Amino acid sequence: MKKAISVLSGGLDCTVATSVYSNDYEIHAITFNYGQKSFKRELQASKEICEKMGFKHYVIDLPWLAQISTSSLNTDEDIPEIKENELDNLEKSQETAKSVWVPARNMVFTSIATSFAESIGAEIIIVGWDAEEAATFPDNSKEFMDASNELISIGSPENIKIEAPAIDLNKEEIVKLGVEVGAPMELSYSCYAGRDKHCGVCESCMRRKRAFKKLKIKDLTEYEK
Repeated sequence: MKKAISVLSGGLDCTVATSVYSNDYEIHAITFNYGQKSFKRELQASKEICEKMGFKHYVIDLPWLAQISTSSLNTDEDIPEIKENELDNLEKSQETAKSVWVPARNMVFTSIATSFAESIGAEIIIVGWDAEEAATFPDNSKEFMDASNELISIGSPENIKIEAPAIDLNKEEIVKLGVEVGAPMELSYSCYAGRDKHCGVCESCMRRKRAFKKLKIKDLTEYEK
């Protein structure tokens, strides 16, 4: 069977994206540890997803990224809270994005995933990048994906391509896709805070909650608020 690398944080987007390819590829999923507050829960979610879906699972530690980061995701800085009616406020979302930005994170992840793909003969790298996140995170955009694929085509002797099935989708559309492909969304973990239950007030939690709410699909996620 063809092989694929999945950059799997255990979050909603990457869980759905990886599930799209689960029947056609042998999935090798990577969870990165860069000192994020949510790593323990991300690891738990990723392990459970991989066990359920039959994916191979690997953990790659990036302590140096934790050391240089000033992000609230992996420092003592408080993670911003946001209200549902502020999610479409670009200025507010940009402010939140600035706080949680980890330096060149997806560039780093993509480079490592490419190395892994070359080493095992994988044809694709699956990522959960999407249009809703791309509004404030440039490394989630279609432009970034296209540029990354061009770089891989130049810099790698192998025929490897990044695939992001949610690249043009918002969260509601991602949840719809998740239902269609049977993604184990109930096992996924999206919270920035890393608590046992989703905090329910960080931007990642709020976007997740809103998507299920708008679709009137039962959300099995446990939230503190």
